[in-house]
Amino acid sequence: MSSLLYKEISTKEDAAACLLCHDAPCTKACPHEIKVDTIIRSLRFENKAGAVNKLPHLLPCENCDAKPCEKSCLKSNINQAVPIDRIMKAMSAEQKIKESEVDLSIEFCGIKCENPFFLSSSVVGSNYEMVAKAFDMGWAGVTFKTIGTFVPEEVSPRFAALSKESLPFVGFKNIEQISEHTLEENINFLKQLKKDYPGKIIIASIMGQNEEEWMKLAELMTEAGADIIECNFSCPHMSIDGVGSDVGQNPDLVTAYTKATRKGTRLPILAKMTPNTGNMEVQAKAAMNAGATGIAAINTIKSIMNVNLKTFESEPNVKGKTSVGGYSGKAIKPIALRFIHDMKKCEDLKDIPISGMGGIETWKDAAEFMVLGCENVQVTTSIMQYGYRIIDDLIEGMKFYLSTEGYRSISEIVGKALDNILPADKLERDSICYPKFDREKCVGCGRCFLSCYDGGHQAIKVDESSKKPVLQAKNCVGCLLCSLVCPIDAISPRKRVKKAQ
Repeated sequence: MSSLLYKEISTKEDAAACLLCHDAPCTKACPHEIKVDTIIRSLRFENKAGAVNKLPHLLPCENCDAKPCEKSCLKSNINQAVPIDRIMKAMSAEQKIKESEVDLSIEFCGIKCENPFFLSSSVVGSNYEMVAKAFDMGWAGVTFKTIGTFVPEEVSPRFAALSKESLPFVGFKNIEQISEHTLEENINFLKQLKKDYPGKIIIASIMGQNEEEWMKLAELMTEAGADIIECNFSCPHMSIDGVGSDVGQNPDLVTAYTKATRKGTRLPILAKMTPNTGNMEVQAKAAMNAGATGIAAINTIKSIMNVNLKTFESEPNVKGKTSVGGYSGKAIKPIALRFIHDMKKCEDLKDIPISGMGGIETWKDAAEFMVLGCENVQVTTSIMQYGYRIIDDLIEGMKFYLSTEGYRSISEIVGKALDNILPADKLERDSICYPKFDREKCVGCGRCFLSCYDGGHQAIKVDESSKKPVLQAKNCVGCLLCSLVCPIDAISPRKRVKKAQ
């Protein structure tokens, strides 16, 4: 049992302890030149196949008693070193996967992209040096940080993170505005990027304050060499009224500003939608009817976080004050997917190109957006945590997934999940899935009992001798809350059966 538990649970926990250092000392210390840091990083980013395939055929760790990698681990300065030797030995027991040739290139808004992974409009793509580095590392394109005719005055600090239990970064809040560079500087950045990286895709995000500015900015971005124009109708925390999400919640303004942008360019136009609305389809249809080519969604969600219960100040804390800001990160992914789904299920929008964003950290997150209909994805918050290097596992993880599932091109998965999401009244309600308990894996912690009794239907009792769960079938409704709270994945659904009459 201990071996099984280690492989399924402990390896993840061990890898989660890694600090994901820059210029990792563990890799530098390895006398066998094993890329320790990239292997652990692949595990963290759900690219287990990539981690296993990076190991040498014969793992020298078996005969390495000195463990220089662990001795150099910076985590030991906090409590204890990451158990690198244990991780490597566990991975070496896994079967390597042969990767088939798959094509990650995809057409978006009529433009061929080498892969679907783009930087989103934010600080991660805000000057020449940053974007050039990202392009060199394999990112296919950038939505450059939103360009306006003015340079905003920013505050300090302007970021905050939401934590939970041992997780330091569940969600992220920012109160940063559009580009801190002048219009002239930004135009020069775009021109130089297009000159030096002609095969990469540049989306110029713009924000005007009136129709004339929207048209003029579109003209300037077109002249600078942009491939696509993105209209930022969605920033939730601008300090100027009548811009950002104020526009995105108003179909009339969306119409007027999209039309103005169309007057200024022949390029494809993306309307970036705000999630700070109940029904995104209304504004999306307004944009498409006014000349947009596609939609970008979602931007950040209006939020307040981390109220200090001694000082009653919130974050980001600017001399004791803060403002409503934009919430992003992994926590908003389900919300983003819901908006994407709603637009793709709308008859008037089902065939439009969508660039998806909101909580994408791994290849798996990106694939979820794509199977719901996106042909392109954009990333910011994950890069802010881990750096541009996440592109390695986005690309490799996606390739392993596609080849393992028998796909030859990433375009084959676009929209594959849409038919499986139905209105609530269409779901099958005459059958039930009871939980199945794996008694070999179960350690008798009683978490399933607590959740079922206090938050469910009192369908589990604990056997006094074994301390393991026993199902009370007459009370069980098949909600499977127990399987979600089990810390070691020892509970799974049984085969679906007809409900008793």
